[in-house]
Amino acid sequence: MSTTKAPRPERTAITHPEAPAPHPEPFAEKVREILAALGEDPRREGLLKTPERVESSLRWLTQGYRMSVADAVGDAVFEEKHQSMIMVRDIELYSMCEHHLLPFFGRAHVAYVPDGKILGLSKVARIVDVFARRLQVQERLTDQVADAVMDVLSPTGVGVVIEAAHFCMMMRGVEKQNSRTVTSALRGIFRDDSKTRVEFLRLAHGGRSGE
Repeated sequence: MSTTKAPRPERTAITHPEAPAPHPEPFAEKVREILAALGEDPRREGLLKTPERVESSLRWLTQGYRMSVADAVGDAVFEEKHQSMIMVRDIELYSMCEHHLLPFFGRAHVAYVPDGKILGLSKVARIVDVFARRLQVQERLTDQVADAVMDVLSPTGVGVVIEAAHFCMMMRGVEKQNSRTVTSALRGIFRDDSKTRVEFLRLAHGGRSGE
């Protein structure tokens, strides 16, 4: 049996997936049907406006489908000769597990070694939001952020670590409230050079002030 791994998809297939645009058709009535199927009375006072609130909330929580990396970055790419690692750490993120439609939340640490171009610091956080505000799995989210930074800057390398807590593990199933999932994506020099990799992981996991 062959053990050859399938090749990774091109970065653009990950950061710019072909996907239908969000459908503008209202779905509050479907939420009302779900409430009834759960044994509730959607006509009672406390639930009268719930279907519309759920629709509004879900559209906001998945606004990443209406965002692009190009729009998030804008013109905030600057020529700069800096050649050492740049890290933006502890970027808060909130996303939705695509398996159970329950939230997961945590922090992203994103670093890169530039090759003639740097990115406005706030734009790193905006790139995270582009992909976090979708139905996701943490593993894919980590890859998408790393590949997006590679696409935008063509740097020497990129490293991303995401630490997150998943409500699908905390509220249901195994109900482990203190579990955390850690994923990483390494590109370029972060993958190929052990010193750079160790420096990045030390900074990403090195603790926070006051902890």
